[in-house]
Order: sequence, then C-alpha cells, then structure tokens
Amino acid sequence: MDTWRAKLDKALYEKNAFTDVLATVETKTGIKRTYFVAALLVVVALWLVVGYAAAFISSFLGFLYPAYASVKAIESDRKDDDTQWLTYWVVYSAFSLFEFFTDLFLSWFPFYYLAKMLFLGWCMAPIASNGSSFLYSRFIRPFVLKHQKKIDESLDQVGGIAASTLNEAKDLAEQQASEFAAEQVKKSMQSGQAGADSSSHMD
Repeated sequence: MDTWRAKLDKALYEKNAFTDVLATVETKTGIKRTYFVAALLVVVALWLVVGYAAAFISSFLGFLYPAYASVKAIESDRKDDDTQWLTYWVVYSAFSLFEFFTDLFLSWFPFYYLAKMLFLGWCMAPIASNGSSFLYSRFIRPFVLKHQKKIDESLDQVGGIAASTLNEAKDLAEQQASEFAAEQVKKSMQSGQAGADSSSHMD
C-alpha cells in the first residue's frame, strides 16, 4: 500500500500539463492534490454508474493515459516501460475483441462501465504485478506460444491471398485502362475519318 501511494504521489508531482493544473487547484483551494484526484475519481465512478455517455468515457479514459504514457516510454531510454505499455496494449486489444462480442449483453448491467474502468485501471496500474502483467503471463502468452506456428502459417496464407488478389486487381485495372484507351483512339480515328469523308463529299 505504501509503495502504491508513493508511486501515486510521485506521478501527481511530476512536471506536466495535468500536474500544473493540479498545482493551481491546490494553491487556490488549499486542498492537497491527492485528495482532489481521489474526489475526482469518485465523481467519475458515480458518473460511470448513472451518467450519460458512460461507454465513451470508460473507453476514453482507458485509452488516454496509456497513450500518453506510451509516448513517454518511446521517448525514454529505459526498456522496462516499453515492455509495460506494450503488454498493456496487447491486453487492451484482447479485451476490446472480447467486449465487441459481449458488449450488447454486458452493457445492460448497471455497474458494467464502472467495472470496466476499474479493470482497465488495474491493467495500467504502476506496479510490477498489475492486471496487464498478470493476464499476459497467465493467459495470453501461453496461448500465443502454443499456437504460434499455426497463427504464423495462417497469416502467411492470408498475406499470399491478399498479394495475389492485389496483383490480379492491378492486372485487371491495367487491362481495362488499355482497352479504354484503345477504344478512345478508335473513336477518335473514326470521327476524323467521318469528318474527312464529309469534306470530300462537299467538294
């Protein structure tokens, strides 16, 4: 708990646009930014239960901070943060795929979007054993390694089919363009010949 709170405090006191806003609020109200963020999280949680556009808000929050943190990870020299956020996006993609097929049913549950936000918060938590790390090492990694050969073969087949289809479409387009150009030349020559014949008859 102390480690978690220390990391949270460190994140809230880093120098960025968000913490600058928190610093301004803290100065004007006298309320510590930790308490302000906690109150904000409570408001968001209540909104996800009863508020409008809960689906959009939960998806937006689950994307916004990880996207920002991923940019920071790309620009840093460390490797562990790259691995952390790559793992998050793998889990996020798997979750999005699962949600695509189940959202129609799960969205009827009153606390679904709050549960979704808590799940994504667990996945992006700044601790070693967060949700992304747990789900990746426990489920996704073993599944992918077990079926990796079949997946690669299927992807190669799909890539071959796509390349073949693209080449066929290209050849067909070139053939159609060539036939169209020949037809236009033919019509132009026929029009010119008709004009010449008309002139000769008038003479």
